[in-house]
Amino acid sequence: MSETTSGTTPTVVKLGGSCLDDLTDGWWDDLARHGRERPLVLVHGWSKPLKRLSPRYSEPSAILRDRYGNQSRWTTPEVIADIKTVSARLGEDVLGRLEQRGITGERLLGSDGLVAAGEGERWWWQDRQLVELENLVGPITGVDPAALKNLQPGHAYLVTPLARNAAGQEVNTDADRAAAAIAAATGATDLVLVTDVAHLLIDGEPVRRITAKAAGTFRDKGATGGMRKKLRAAGEALDGGVERVVIGSATVTDLLAARTGTAITRT
Repeated sequence: MSETTSGTTPTVVKLGGSCLDDLTDGWWDDLARHGRERPLVLVHGWSKPLKRLSPRYSEPSAILRDRYGNQSRWTTPEVIADIKTVSARLGEDVLGRLEQRGITGERLLGSDGLVAAGEGERWWWQDRQLVELENLVGPITGVDPAALKNLQPGHAYLVTPLARNAAGQEVNTDADRAAAAIAAATGATDLVLVTDVAHLLIDGEPVRRITAKAAGTFRDKGATGGMRKKLRAAGEALDGGVERVVIGSATVTDLLAARTGTAITRT
């Protein structure tokens, strides 16, 4: 685990693109109170805003599945440009809300020196056949926390989870896993994944606390869709030195106090 440049440990919060519209003024008030005590690194998703931008992002063909069963958005240079468009709009909204509450902030593209990516998968299923496609995605291989030059209480970064690969290409990465990698690289003790569900559910029952091992077993045998990605990100964060990952739809204070949500820990 790396030390932050300021020596002050941040709280890393992933804001799900599907839930941003539902966060109340009280939720933002709470985040600002937390941000006065700890630096904030916010990583945003863009699924819902991207679908609002163009109906083509809601079409089944916009999502690819690789030979291992993993899903990914089919990302071209045009998609990268659209991600930046919705990110700029999100940035104005999110940072504007925080600035109204006394928290300064700045946007940062992960591809601007923060997040590095490896070579992406090239073989994807289309029409029941594996075909070779140029898809600008890639697994995260590293995070340089030096790009977060102003980690201090009262200041927030809003990170767009793009990355740069070894060939210099700008690529799409999973926002949950980007938040996990950033949390580990900055020495964060907690990673908060804010989503549109209140808890992890197993057999229809809410789970308040679970170990990383048990969460990994459920991820591989029972979890689907977005929750599967979140559990994978949680495992990566904990392996990277983060002490706790919390998933839920409440305020950051309530989630960190374990009053709601699901906490995932190493033991």
